Amino acid sequence: MTAAPLSLRVTVLDTWQEYPFSVAPTMRISALKQAALDRASLGKRAAGDYMVKYRGAELMESDDRTLEGAGVVPNAALIVLSRKRNPSK
Repeated sequence: MTAAPLSLRVTVLDTWQEYPFSVAPTMRISALKQAALDRASLGKRAAGDYMVKYRGAELMESDDRTLEGAGVVPNAALIVLSRKRNPSK
């Protein structure tokens, strides 16, 4: 039996754009991050320089962790942001 797709909203903070996704719950967090960066035309940047946050916490990507394994629910909002903090002036 196949699980229903997850409808998600992913905001890429470099562009402040929100992108809708409909993905399998078994999708790896790292794959979703790369897809969001590609949609934001940031795919040429190193994906390792970015993290994914859900409900204020970073989703760890180790061991090919999936969205389902991280507890991401339908209609969730995720954020992709740079690991490096820019100093405010």
